[in-house]
Amino acid sequence: MKKLILIVEDNEKNMKLARDLLEAKGYATLAAVNGVDGVRLAKEHTPDLVLMDIQLPDINGIEAFEQLRADARTAETPIVAFTASVTPTDRTRVMQAGFDGFLSKPINIKEFLATVKRMVEGGAGT
Repeated sequence: MKKLILIVEDNEKNMKLARDLLEAKGYATLAAVNGVDGVRLAKEHTPDLVLMDIQLPDINGIEAFEQLRADARTAETPIVAFTASVTPTDRTRVMQAGFDGFLSKPINIKEFLATVKRMVEGGAGT
């Protein structure tokens, strides 16, 4: 069975690139363009991984992350920040919130795929 990855991303080009890369590697994908839909889809489908943008049009990625961690269905789901906010302060804030990983945009394809593979196939702690 294909591993399911939820991408929560409001930028259409970033979404398309992420989906194309993941589907080419055999992953199934779900897409949400805002945090509210991302939380809803994660709770409905319990994906193997969530890639969460931080700057979203309704609730931000950290708020969405906190909602997912508070729900038994998604409390253990690996969630990786997927963001263009890449200053050291931004990165520290995201990692202190408890995200399992950090991917910057624009996408570095090799790093993106390696992180996804590690999270989905090796577990969040590896």
